[in-house]
Amino acid sequence: MHSVDRTGVTRYATQNEDEFVITRVVAAPRGMVFDAWTKPEHVSKWLLGPEGWTMPVCEIDLRPGGSWRYVWRKDNGAEMEMSGTVREVVRPERLVTTEKWGPEWPETVNTVVLTEEGGQTTITLTITYPSKEAREAALATGMKDGTELSFARLEQLLGTLV
Repeated sequence: MHSVDRTGVTRYATQNEDEFVITRVVAAPRGMVFDAWTKPEHVSKWLLGPEGWTMPVCEIDLRPGGSWRYVWRKDNGAEMEMSGTVREVVRPERLVTTEKWGPEWPETVNTVVLTEEGGQTTITLTITYPSKEAREAALATGMKDGTELSFARLEQLLGTLV
């Protein structure tokens, strides 16, 4: 696994040919982190990527077989949509979903594992792509920059929920 020992630091790793692993420690109990990750009223506040984007649509049916859908809107009116299905929910420790950005992007499987120690939660997000090429294409979009900004917002949100 990854050695992440302090909050505010995101680690990125390519685990094998088709996986990308993102790990971050936050100063909050995992039940709170799970809620922030799965409740629309929280997700729409932090999962925004670069500045200038909002999330006017955030729908989550949090049960195996349920679906989810996010629509982001940029301040210039441009929109971007992502959706998927929920495969597994083990509150507050694990969530497995699929993710689809649109016809030009392949579906991924995203596994979030939350582990808590000493009041801090380690978030480990493993994104499984159908191929190494698909993974590399996704990484070339600048997703790391958006992830950093979103995780910083997540930490701010968690600070207000404590």
